[in-house]
Amino acid sequence: MKFEDLQLSEPLLQAVRAMEFEEPTPVQEVAIPAALGGADVLGTAQTGTGKTVAFLLPSLERLQASESKGGPRAVVLAPTRELAMQIAEEARNLARYTKLRTGVVYGGAPIKRQIDQLKRGLDLVVATPGRLMDHMRRGNINFKQLEILVLDEADRMLDMGFLPDIDEIVSHMPAKRQTMLFSATMPGPIVSLTYRYLKNPVRVEIATARPPEAIDQRLYPVPKHLKLPLLIELLKCEGVDSALVFTRTKVEADVVTRRLRDCGYSVAEIHGDFRQKQRNQALERFRSGHSRILVATNVAARGLDIEGISHVINYDAPDEAENYVHRIGRTARVDADGAAWTLVTPEDEPLINSIEYLLDEKIKRAHLEGFDYDVPTPDWAKPSAKVILQRLEKKQSSIDRWKSLTR
Repeated sequence: MKFEDLQLSEPLLQAVRAMEFEEPTPVQEVAIPAALGGADVLGTAQTGTGKTVAFLLPSLERLQASESKGGPRAVVLAPTRELAMQIAEEARNLARYTKLRTGVVYGGAPIKRQIDQLKRGLDLVVATPGRLMDHMRRGNINFKQLEILVLDEADRMLDMGFLPDIDEIVSHMPAKRQTMLFSATMPGPIVSLTYRYLKNPVRVEIATARPPEAIDQRLYPVPKHLKLPLLIELLKCEGVDSALVFTRTKVEADVVTRRLRDCGYSVAEIHGDFRQKQRNQALERFRSGHSRILVATNVAARGLDIEGISHVINYDAPDEAENYVHRIGRTARVDADGAAWTLVTPEDEPLINSIEYLLDEKIKRAHLEGFDYDVPTPDWAKPSAKVILQRLEKKQSSIDRWKSLTR
């Protein structure tokens, strides 16, 4: 199938050609015709499968069919600023040959500029829930003309506690509208959400809770006190051209970043304490190749569309099994090759079991040749029995939760 087969208007096809999209991805093949037909769409797809274009193209096609009367006619809600900015950039590129106006509003950015943008009038607005609520309270936006609502990465929005905001936002929207909801996973709360917001949706299910096949997944068992030395040696391996390194906490991100810089690596870093300008600068350094390594907490686990990441390295195993899928999905984008390596301490094993249970497959275990795994554990690195028990209980609860959701 070609994009020309999807009955899109010439301005949008021209944009597709300019962006060098050759043919629709599987999620686009199913979702675009359904959305163009006016149906609500419930999509289960990972980031990197082309889902952003899957909801933007039919939305822009519909908006071209009528004239703007002031308020936005389409709203896309996204959980993070980074994802909102990326969706907005994609919308801007797709709408470049049309008369449609697109924009983005998110927290951490000057609100006056956003107010001016909204007053001038936008056809499509991409927003994070919190900042959109702020504009609603100030009277800067209304939804009288709204025709389309898109909820992207709905599971992540629920994880971040945005459900009350989303309910409030949707309550101000016309009941007669087209709604599209996309989620990487489909746990019970998301299923309940679909009954509230969608009407007889067309179901699109692509790569549910599974990473792309092109990712070479490996687990590197290692004592906790040797994680940092092993990370440094792994980064020296052939083929590690660019690496996204995930840590569990902001403190660990700072420690890893400092140590890698001491070793001579050019490293960018992002986590929740960074201002938006700092995040953007770090991401730009990584995208441009000025920094070969990006160290991040889960703030970067979703939505970041960065081409050419050769390796995702989980310095810390993720707290939740589904976050593993989101993290490693940063590599092997759109069928490219990539690798995902996870450093696993003995206390991480129950969590690894839950990840393998979710994936329904065993992940290959690997050892780095020439690395000394027998360095004795220093006293400071030895956890107490109480700490070990607490960690095991936490990991076991993660396994039990996933079993209950997948029965």
